[in-house]
Amino acid sequence: MKILLIYPYCLEKRRHEEDAGVVPMGLYYIGALLRENGYDVEILNLHGMDDQPDKIREILRERAPRLIGFSILNANRWGAVEIARIAKAIDPGVTTVVGGVGATFLWEHLLTHFPEMDLAVVGEGEYPFLNLVRGVEAAEKDLREDDLPRIIGDIQGIAFRLGGKPIQTEAPAPIADLDCLPNPARYFTYRHLSLTRGCPGRCTFCGSPRLWHRKVRFHSPGYFVDQMSLLHERGVTFFYVSDDTFTLNKERAIAVCREILRRGMGISWAAISRVDTVDEELLLWMRKAGCVQISYGVESGSERIRRLLNKKITREQIQRACALTTACGIMARAYFIYGCPGETWETLRETMDLIGEIQPLAAIFYILDILPGTALYEDFKRRHNLTDDIWLKRIEDIPYYTRDPALPEELILAFGRTLRTHFHENLPGFVDAIRLKDDPELYPFHADFLSRLAMTFTHGDYAGNDAIPDPQGVAERLYHRALTYHPDHRAFLGLGILRQQQRRFSESAEILHQGVRHFPASEELHLCLAVNYMNLGQFDRAAGSLLKFPRSRQTAFYLAQCYHAMGDAENERIYQEKHQALPE
Repeated sequence: MKILLIYPYCLEKRRHEEDAGVVPMGLYYIGALLRENGYDVEILNLHGMDDQPDKIREILRERAPRLIGFSILNANRWGAVEIARIAKAIDPGVTTVVGGVGATFLWEHLLTHFPEMDLAVVGEGEYPFLNLVRGVEAAEKDLREDDLPRIIGDIQGIAFRLGGKPIQTEAPAPIADLDCLPNPARYFTYRHLSLTRGCPGRCTFCGSPRLWHRKVRFHSPGYFVDQMSLLHERGVTFFYVSDDTFTLNKERAIAVCREILRRGMGISWAAISRVDTVDEELLLWMRKAGCVQISYGVESGSERIRRLLNKKITREQIQRACALTTACGIMARAYFIYGCPGETWETLRETMDLIGEIQPLAAIFYILDILPGTALYEDFKRRHNLTDDIWLKRIEDIPYYTRDPALPEELILAFGRTLRTHFHENLPGFVDAIRLKDDPELYPFHADFLSRLAMTFTHGDYAGNDAIPDPQGVAERLYHRALTYHPDHRAFLGLGILRQQQRRFSESAEILHQGVRHFPASEELHLCLAVNYMNLGQFDRAAGSLLKFPRSRQTAFYLAQCYHAMGDAENERIYQEKHQALPE
């Protein structure tokens, strides 16, 4: 039986598209369990393919699946419906199963209104999906398809139609030992992974309390780092640790960091945490193990709004966590929500004041949305006498402000512009005010932190942002400061490129020369140095730098130019041919 596990496309483009385009970890766990049980399974990420129905049709014809599982959030449920329609048009006998957080909260709605969806997995999906596959397989091989409801009726954690009406089976017990699940990294390559399932929080805008019932289960540090290690062997060097709260259990988080260091993988990673679950000891372990960014849910500078959102953190905890994170050489990234009940220019000013106090080096601003499975949604349905049928509309979510006459759209848009402009205009000052822990053991990490941050102003998120004053000047100061801590490859290269762009070729060459002394095997430094020599008319010196990398297509291109300038037609021809022959 050929099985496809599909992550569908969303309805709308978004400001942070990279976050929405990530295949949920649950699909990899399900895929691994199916592989362990002998099934032919493939995972497809169809995010961003909303305008390519012909391509999707071609993919489905080529794969010819007998069963398709869709992992949905609320934002991509329509993508699942549309892809299922295409699949059913190609093969009416294909079985379609919907799962994930979107199906967990809207299974009855989906099975009532969308005949393209045959079955649903509700809640934790690994074993319910495996048992469902076995049931479908049995119905196809040995019995009539009409017997499917009888065959699968005893399977826990699923929903199906009986007599045309959706019904749900008994929920299974949560998997007690997460380590008993097959390691997905044996079969698939990905960057996002998690140590835990669940969160103890009660945030009204989040579906986690209802999904996981505020209980948290953990992988062992060994299982978790085994995933990293297997993925690292396949070339993954940067990871996103996507737990709701990676740092909830301090001892376990430190044990993960110790194991990463013991294995000497040399990786970098970003994490998500709460401001009330970090301290300096933990942050130092995380930094030494490669953590370069932690995202914190701050939500609002207004204590009243944080209470309304049931975000039980204090201003002091927010300030302390952000200060400690930065001091340890980790980028503190803050999430904010605006357009909340009772939001005014006064509460917005409180948020801007808090931003000025905590000085985050990255900030994400979201409009408060009403989503299924949240306490906010249940209250919304009661107050407006609505049902889940509201999701028959082709919408991803319901912005809270659309239901609050005190929050007209023009005001919300003004709030968003004001927050983003305030953050970006003040960001250079936040950068200049960075205070790092004065510990010689941390100096190499501080240099890495500062040069990595500098790159965001020259090549990353901040490079093209007109609201940020003098991004190149910010980057230059960061590169210089990085080199006061420790020789850093990125800082030498970044500063050399900046000088090169300013046509200060001699200065650039001197900086890169220093870098080459520390990193003699770096092709990037030698190549950049050679370009400076070429601009200075010193083609023999440029060729000397480039000849150290005889198997590089890029250096062959510049060597051909050097020999042309020096009148050496034979070597020019040799390196032109080499440039054409070498792989890109």
